Amino acid sequence: MRLTELTEYLDLFLSTATVGDYPNALNGLQVASRRDIGRVAAAVDLCTATIEMATRAKADLLLVHHGLFWSGPRPLVGPQYDRVAGLLAADLALYSSHLPLDLHPEVGNNPVLARLLGVTPKGGFGQLHGSTIGIWGEVDEAREQFVARVGQLLGVTPRSLPFGPARVRRVGIVTGAGGSLIGQAAAEGLDTLLTGEGVHHSFFDAEELKVNVIYAGHYATETVGVRALADHLASRFGLTSVFLDHPTGM
Repeated sequence: MRLTELTEYLDLFLSTATVGDYPNALNGLQVASRRDIGRVAAAVDLCTATIEMATRAKADLLLVHHGLFWSGPRPLVGPQYDRVAGLLAADLALYSSHLPLDLHPEVGNNPVLARLLGVTPKGGFGQLHGSTIGIWGEVDEAREQFVARVGQLLGVTPRSLPFGPARVRRVGIVTGAGGSLIGQAAAEGLDTLLTGEGVHHSFFDAEELKVNVIYAGHYATETVGVRALADHLASRFGLTSVFLDHPTGM
Protein backbone atom coordinates (compact mmCIF):
# COMPACT_ATOMS: atom_id res chain seq x y z
CA MET A 1 0.00 0.00 0.00
CA ARG A 2 1.30 3.44 -0.85
CA LEU A 3 2.26 5.63 2.11
CA THR A 4 0.27 8.59 0.76
CA GLU A 5 -2.89 6.48 0.61
CA LEU A 6 -2.43 5.18 4.14
CA THR A 7 -1.63 8.63 5.50
CA GLU A 8 -4.72 10.13 3.88
CA TYR A 9 -6.83 7.38 5.41
CA LEU A 10 -5.33 7.88 8.88
CA ASP A 11 -5.82 11.66 8.73
CA LEU A 12 -9.52 11.21 7.91
CA PHE A 13 -10.13 8.26 10.24
CA LEU A 14 -8.54 10.01 13.23
CA SER A 15 -9.83 13.53 12.35
CA THR A 16 -6.23 14.65 12.65
CA ALA A 17 -6.81 18.14 11.27
CA THR A 18 -9.75 19.02 13.52
CA VAL A 19 -8.78 17.77 16.98
CA GLY A 20 -6.96 20.38 19.06
CA ASP A 21 -3.73 19.33 20.73
CA TYR A 22 -0.46 20.50 22.26
CA PRO A 23 1.60 22.54 19.76
CA ASN A 24 4.45 20.01 19.77
CA ALA A 25 2.23 17.02 19.08
CA LEU A 26 2.36 17.67 15.31
CA ASN A 27 -0.14 14.91 14.66
CA GLY A 28 0.09 13.14 11.33
CA LEU A 29 2.93 11.98 9.14
CA GLN A 30 6.16 13.23 10.72
CA VAL A 31 8.73 11.40 8.60
CA ALA A 32 8.11 10.08 5.09
CA SER A 33 9.73 7.11 3.34
CA ARG A 34 10.19 5.87 -0.22
CA ARG A 35 8.78 2.38 0.28
CA ASP A 36 5.27 0.98 0.16
CA ILE A 37 3.67 -0.11 3.43
CA GLY A 38 3.15 -3.78 4.16
CA ARG A 39 4.10 -4.08 7.83
CA VAL A 40 3.07 -1.64 10.56
CA ALA A 41 4.71 -1.36 13.98
CA ALA A 42 3.00 0.43 16.87
CA ALA A 43 4.61 1.92 19.98
CA VAL A 44 3.59 4.38 22.67
CA ASP A 45 6.73 6.51 22.33
CA LEU A 46 9.12 7.49 19.58
CA CYS A 47 12.66 6.91 20.86
CA THR A 48 15.86 5.27 19.68
CA ALA A 49 14.81 1.96 21.22
CA THR A 50 11.46 1.77 19.40
CA ILE A 51 13.09 2.78 16.11
CA GLU A 52 15.59 -0.06 16.52
CA MET A 53 12.81 -2.48 17.44
CA ALA A 54 10.76 -1.43 14.40
CA THR A 55 13.80 -1.85 12.16
CA ARG A 56 14.46 -5.35 13.49
CA ALA A 57 10.79 -6.17 12.95
CA LYS A 58 11.16 -5.06 9.30
CA ALA A 59 8.35 -2.54 9.67
CA ASP A 60 7.63 0.00 6.94
CA LEU A 61 5.64 2.37 9.15
CA LEU A 62 5.94 3.18 12.85
CA LEU A 63 2.76 4.43 14.56
CA VAL A 64 3.31 6.25 17.86
CA HIS A 65 1.32 8.20 20.44
CA HIS A 66 4.17 10.55 21.43
CA GLY A 67 6.08 11.63 18.35
CA LEU A 68 9.44 12.98 17.27
CA PHE A 69 8.78 16.60 18.23
CA TRP A 70 7.12 16.00 21.62
CA SER A 71 9.80 17.97 23.51
CA GLY A 72 9.74 20.81 20.98
CA PRO A 73 12.05 21.74 18.12
CA ARG A 74 15.66 20.85 18.90
CA PRO A 75 18.92 20.79 16.95
CA LEU A 76 19.72 17.49 15.27
CA VAL A 77 22.47 16.54 17.68
CA GLY A 78 22.78 13.81 20.31
CA PRO A 79 19.69 11.62 20.80
CA GLN A 80 17.57 13.71 18.41
CA TYR A 81 20.10 13.12 15.64
CA ASP A 82 20.17 9.40 16.45
CA ARG A 83 16.39 9.19 16.15
CA VAL A 84 16.20 10.99 12.81
CA ALA A 85 19.23 9.13 11.46
CA GLY A 86 17.71 5.79 12.50
CA LEU A 87 14.43 6.52 10.75
CA LEU A 88 16.15 7.65 7.55
CA ALA A 89 18.66 4.79 7.51
CA ALA A 90 15.83 2.25 7.76
CA ASP A 91 13.60 4.22 5.36
CA LEU A 92 11.01 3.95 8.12
CA ALA A 93 7.97 6.23 7.95
CA LEU A 94 6.66 7.75 11.18
CA TYR A 95 3.04 8.68 11.96
CA SER A 96 2.09 10.18 15.32
CA SER A 97 -1.34 10.66 16.87
CA HIS A 98 -1.84 12.08 20.36
CA LEU A 99 -5.24 13.49 21.38
CA PRO A 100 -6.93 12.31 18.16
CA LEU A 101 -6.01 8.77 19.21
CA ASP A 102 -7.02 9.31 22.85
CA LEU A 103 -10.61 10.17 22.01
CA HIS A 104 -11.34 8.15 18.87
CA PRO A 105 -14.57 6.18 19.49
CA GLU A 106 -13.31 2.95 17.91
CA VAL A 107 -9.54 2.76 18.54
CA GLY A 108 -9.01 5.53 21.10
CA ASN A 109 -7.16 4.88 24.33
CA ASN A 110 -10.08 5.93 26.50
CA PRO A 111 -12.98 4.15 24.73
CA VAL A 112 -10.90 0.98 24.25
CA LEU A 113 -9.87 0.89 27.91
CA ALA A 114 -13.49 1.38 28.95
CA ARG A 115 -14.61 -1.53 26.78
CA LEU A 116 -11.86 -3.80 28.06
CA LEU A 117 -12.93 -3.05 31.64
CA GLY A 118 -16.62 -3.56 30.95
CA VAL A 119 -17.48 0.07 31.72
CA THR A 120 -20.76 1.02 30.04
CA PRO A 121 -20.14 4.37 28.30
CA LYS A 122 -22.53 7.18 29.11
CA GLY A 123 -20.80 10.27 27.77
CA GLY A 124 -17.64 12.27 27.27
CA PHE A 125 -15.46 13.53 30.07
CA GLY A 126 -12.39 15.71 30.45
CA GLN A 127 -11.83 18.95 28.56
CA LEU A 128 -8.42 19.69 27.05
CA HIS A 129 -7.47 21.99 24.17
CA GLY A 130 -11.10 22.45 23.23
CA SER A 131 -11.84 18.74 22.96
CA THR A 132 -13.55 16.21 25.21
CA ILE A 133 -10.75 13.68 25.38
CA GLY A 134 -12.04 11.11 27.87
CA ILE A 135 -15.09 9.04 28.57
CA TRP A 136 -17.24 8.31 31.57
CA GLY A 137 -19.39 5.31 32.18
CA GLU A 138 -21.03 3.05 34.68
CA VAL A 139 -19.92 -0.08 36.44
CA ASP A 140 -21.01 -1.64 39.75
CA GLU A 141 -18.04 -3.15 41.53
CA ALA A 142 -16.16 -2.99 44.80
CA ARG A 143 -13.34 -0.48 44.56
CA GLU A 144 -10.62 -2.98 45.44
CA GLN A 145 -11.86 -5.44 42.84
CA PHE A 146 -12.03 -2.77 40.14
CA VAL A 147 -8.47 -1.63 40.94
CA ALA A 148 -7.29 -5.23 40.80
CA ARG A 149 -8.89 -5.75 37.39
CA VAL A 150 -7.22 -2.61 36.06
CA GLY A 151 -3.87 -3.92 37.25
CA GLN A 152 -4.43 -7.37 35.78
CA LEU A 153 -5.52 -5.96 32.42
CA LEU A 154 -2.55 -3.60 32.09
CA GLY A 155 0.06 -5.71 33.84
CA VAL A 156 0.79 -3.11 36.51
CA THR A 157 0.26 -2.45 40.20
CA PRO A 158 -1.96 0.64 40.24
CA ARG A 159 -1.55 3.39 42.83
CA SER A 160 -4.96 3.88 44.40
CA LEU A 161 -6.14 7.01 46.23
CA PRO A 162 -9.24 5.53 47.91
CA PHE A 163 -11.05 8.68 48.98
CA GLY A 164 -14.37 8.07 47.26
CA PRO A 165 -17.08 5.48 47.81
CA ALA A 166 -16.08 1.87 48.50
CA ARG A 167 -18.14 0.84 45.48
CA VAL A 168 -17.30 2.18 42.03
CA ARG A 169 -20.35 3.18 40.00
CA ARG A 170 -19.51 6.27 37.92
CA VAL A 171 -15.97 6.25 36.55
CA GLY A 172 -14.16 8.70 34.30
CA ILE A 173 -11.31 7.43 32.12
CA VAL A 174 -8.56 9.65 30.76
CA THR A 175 -5.34 7.81 29.96
CA GLY A 176 -1.89 9.34 30.38
CA ALA A 177 -1.40 12.40 32.60
CA GLY A 178 -4.99 12.99 33.68
CA GLY A 179 -4.51 13.76 37.37
CA SER A 180 -5.42 17.40 36.77
CA LEU A 181 -8.98 16.32 35.97
CA ILE A 182 -9.93 15.29 39.52
CA GLY A 183 -11.87 18.53 39.94
CA GLN A 184 -13.77 17.94 36.73
CA ALA A 185 -14.59 14.40 37.86
CA ALA A 186 -16.00 15.65 41.15
CA ALA A 187 -17.97 18.43 39.45
CA GLU A 188 -19.59 15.91 37.10
CA GLY A 189 -20.61 13.58 39.91
CA LEU A 190 -18.11 10.83 39.17
CA ASP A 191 -16.94 8.76 42.12
CA THR A 192 -13.78 7.43 40.46
CA LEU A 193 -11.13 8.67 38.01
CA LEU A 194 -8.92 6.18 36.19
CA THR A 195 -5.83 7.71 34.61
CA GLY A 196 -2.11 7.19 34.22
CA GLU A 197 -0.41 9.65 36.53
CA GLY A 198 -0.74 12.91 38.44
CA VAL A 199 1.37 15.42 40.30
CA HIS A 200 2.03 15.37 44.05
CA HIS A 201 -0.76 17.73 45.05
CA SER A 202 -3.38 15.64 43.25
CA PHE A 203 -3.44 13.51 46.42
CA PHE A 204 -5.07 16.40 48.27
CA ASP A 205 -7.50 17.09 45.42
CA ALA A 206 -8.70 13.49 45.64
CA GLU A 207 -8.81 13.56 49.43
CA GLU A 208 -10.72 16.81 49.74
CA LEU A 209 -13.12 16.21 46.84
CA LYS A 210 -13.75 12.62 47.95
CA VAL A 211 -12.96 11.00 44.62
CA ASN A 212 -11.30 7.61 44.11
CA VAL A 213 -8.28 8.06 41.85
CA ILE A 214 -6.51 5.15 40.21
CA TYR A 215 -3.06 5.86 38.78
CA ALA A 216 -2.26 2.91 36.51
CA GLY A 217 0.79 4.35 34.76
CA HIS A 218 1.12 6.81 31.90
CA TYR A 219 2.73 4.24 29.63
CA ALA A 220 0.51 1.30 30.52
CA THR A 221 -2.78 3.13 30.05
CA GLU A 222 -1.72 4.33 26.60
CA THR A 223 -0.73 0.99 25.11
CA VAL A 224 -4.29 0.07 24.18
CA GLY A 225 -4.89 2.75 21.54
CA VAL A 226 -1.85 2.20 19.32
CA ARG A 227 -2.45 -1.55 19.51
CA ALA A 228 -6.06 -1.09 18.41
CA LEU A 229 -5.10 1.30 15.60
CA ALA A 230 -2.44 -1.06 14.23
CA ASP A 231 -4.89 -3.97 14.37
CA HIS A 232 -7.49 -1.86 12.58
CA LEU A 233 -5.11 -1.06 9.73
CA ALA A 234 -4.03 -4.68 9.45
CA SER A 235 -7.63 -5.85 9.22
CA ARG A 236 -8.82 -3.15 6.82
CA PHE A 237 -5.92 -3.20 4.38
CA GLY A 238 -4.47 -6.69 4.74
CA LEU A 239 -1.28 -5.44 6.36
CA THR A 240 0.68 -7.17 9.11
CA SER A 241 1.19 -5.45 12.44
CA VAL A 242 3.31 -5.74 15.56
CA PHE A 243 3.26 -3.96 18.92
CA LEU A 244 6.63 -2.81 20.27
CA ASP A 245 6.56 -2.91 24.06
CA HIS A 246 9.09 -0.54 25.62
CA PRO A 247 7.65 0.19 29.10
CA THR A 248 8.88 3.10 31.18
CA GLY A 249 7.31 2.02 34.46
CA MET A 250 5.87 5.51 34.73
